[in-house]
Amino acid sequence: MNMAWGFGPPINRQDAIRLLRAAYDRGVTLFDTAEAYGPFLSEEFVGEALASVRDRVVIASKFGFDISPSGDLRGLNSRPEHIREVVDASLRRLRTDRIDLLYQHRVDPNVPIEDVAGTVKQLIKAGKVHHFGLSEAGDATIRRAHAEQPLTAVQNEYSVWTRDPEVEVLQTCEALGIGLVAWGPLGKGYLTGKVPATATFPASDLRSTMPRFTQQAMAANRSVVEILEGVGRRKQAKPGQVALAWLLARKPWIVPIPGTTKIEHLEENLGALQVDLSAADVREIDTGFAGLTIQGARSSEAVLTLIDAGSKLGTSSKGGHGLSRPRK
Repeated sequence: MNMAWGFGPPINRQDAIRLLRAAYDRGVTLFDTAEAYGPFLSEEFVGEALASVRDRVVIASKFGFDISPSGDLRGLNSRPEHIREVVDASLRRLRTDRIDLLYQHRVDPNVPIEDVAGTVKQLIKAGKVHHFGLSEAGDATIRRAHAEQPLTAVQNEYSVWTRDPEVEVLQTCEALGIGLVAWGPLGKGYLTGKVPATATFPASDLRSTMPRFTQQAMAANRSVVEILEGVGRRKQAKPGQVALAWLLARKPWIVPIPGTTKIEHLEENLGALQVDLSAADVREIDTGFAGLTIQGARSSEAVLTLIDAGSKLGTSSKGGHGLSRPRK
């Protein structure tokens, strides 16, 4: 995502391709993209960079938004016919004949999740998709989708300072044998310790709209970085590496997906694999966090409202609900 959209303007295409190839050369095999990143640019970067090693990597992408030809996001759209159109277009951009892991990017309250899962089931039978996932989904939605088409992964925001999946989703994933893919594992950069409280963000950076990235909130939340720094001093590791190692230590089926636009940051992230956190280290981080009150919602009000929309799902005759309000 970061290469094409979200935290500023897209990086140069050739720089993006070099970075993706450098990740592969260093052992990275899971590449997570979406039609909405750019829009469309991220999938193009991934397709061009990985075409020569396609059979040696796992490519994940996503559907779920109504995007105009000019790239404007016009809302949610998970109607079956739209899913099929999006997959065909993604396959062309990704230069491949299948998407290894296809996520619904956000739950659409206007389309029963059973219809979404059933459409993906058809795409799996057709060979265009190998596995099904949901992003930012709650317990009931996960269970309903899984009953129609088994889920391989749920991708929700999860990090040292964003613990929402611990309420229900982790238990549901473990019970059903579903992997948890943690997006935002570095707290959108904050957990690296490199974002000062005085930082300001341009309008092109999503963090400019996030309550957790006001200067007041960033100053108030410095303690969470200090916890990571304390463990890092003993482990000779940077706070971001400790944040990634914390996720890796929790469950073998939790996979963090840090994003970056620079090779030096890629190498720093990969260094987390060498940080061995003991059970006592993990308890130290968790105990320290338990004594904190994180200031600011994890995302903008508009995005939280979009996520809230997934709790309605009133069009399904099977009842149930989707997402709960993220805890602040």
